[in-house]
Amino acid sequence: MPQDQLYFNYGALELEHLRRRDRALGRVIDALGMLRREVQPDLFSALLKSIVGQQVSSQAQKTIWGRLLTLLGEPPQPQSVAAYSAEELQACGMTMRKAGYIKEIAQQVITGELKLDELKNMPDEQLCKRLCQLKGVGPWTAEMLMIFSLQRPNVLSWGDLAIQRGMRMLYRHRRISPELFAKYKKR
Repeated sequence: MPQDQLYFNYGALELEHLRRRDRALGRVIDALGMLRREVQPDLFSALLKSIVGQQVSSQAQKTIWGRLLTLLGEPPQPQSVAAYSAEELQACGMTMRKAGYIKEIAQQVITGELKLDELKNMPDEQLCKRLCQLKGVGPWTAEMLMIFSLQRPNVLSWGDLAIQRGMRMLYRHRRISPELFAKYKKR
């Protein structure tokens, strides 16, 4: 783990707020305590890593990402991505489609069509909508970027199966419907 590793920024105040809003969640917080979740504040890196990791195991993502960093340098820059062909990126272990998405995003950053600094200041809904305009980015990927790169505190992803599983266990439901999810999210 790098020495300068960053974690999602929250503390006792936020935990107390969640405890007060939801007793069941409060019991879990009391049992588990403070959790440290790594974040990647470099939005370009986080975006590429998210695309690389779609629909592959964590280990596969780690391997492919490591190869990509070896090729591009760390942190990857749009210009370094643009310098390689899609075939060279694919050789790191990703699909050709993902390599194309990554090249297109890099090109949009280079031309100014995608302004990463402007994304950081957008409201959540507008940000999610803008990210979803990028090829290779859907709602789940956009929400994960909002949480694990931009550290947006009020994002809870319906599309995250681990969150749905946790909610089923916590609230003892067989299934979490979109309506039930919305109810718990409001808490």
